[in-house]
Amino acid sequence: MKALQFWFDPVSPYACLAFEQLPRALEGLSYRVDYRPILFAGLLKQWGQKGPAEIEPKRAWTFRHVAWQARRLGIALDTPAQHPFNPLALLRLLHACARDGATPSRWQCEQVLHHVWHGGADANEARRLAELRTRLAPARDPDGDAVKQALRDATAQALARGVFGVPTIEVDGRLFWGLDSLDMLAAYLSGDAWFDGPAWDEAGAPRPGVVR
Repeated sequence: MKALQFWFDPVSPYACLAFEQLPRALEGLSYRVDYRPILFAGLLKQWGQKGPAEIEPKRAWTFRHVAWQARRLGIALDTPAQHPFNPLALLRLLHACARDGATPSRWQCEQVLHHVWHGGADANEARRLAELRTRLAPARDPDGDAVKQALRDATAQALARGVFGVPTIEVDGRLFWGLDSLDMLAAYLSGDAWFDGPAWDEAGAPRPGVVR
C-alpha cells in the first residue's frame, strides 16, 4: 500500500476538485492518504509568484476552467462570494482537528472544502465559521500558538519537499501537481514502466536558457 501526502489549501478550487475526484481516479489501487493543509500564499511568497486570482485575465480563465471541469466531472462546485480570501482560519481549524500529531481526517477536510465551495457564501463569515467549528469539534484551540506553529511547520515541510502549488500529491518522493495530474498519479501507482526508467529524471532535467 502506497502512502500519499495530499498537500492543499481550501482557497484553491483545484484542490477541492482533486479532493473529490481522487477516489474515482485511483479506484482499485492500494493506497492511503494523509491530508496536509498548508498556506498557499506561503508557497507563492517562497517561489516569487502571484496567485491566479491576483492576475485578472488569469482569474477569469481559472474560474471558467474550474466551472467546466466541475461540470465535466459531475462535481458540485460554487465560487465563494469573495475570492481570493484569507484561508488562515480554515487552515488552523483543520490543524486543530488533528490529534497526537496525526493529520485531519478526510471527513474533516471535506467539511471545510464544502464550507468554501458549496453554496457560494462568504467563507470567512463569522456565523458560518462558528457553525463549522462547532461541527468539527477541534481537539485543540484553532487560535492557539501550537496550532499556528503547526501550520507554519507544515508549509515549511511542503517547501522543503519542493511543493510549489496546490493541490500536490506526494508519493515515494515524487510530486504530482494539480487536478490534471491524477491520471499520471494513477499510472504510477499502477506500475507503469515509464516511471521505472530514466524518463522521469530526463524530462525534469534543467536546460540552459534565458534567465530573467
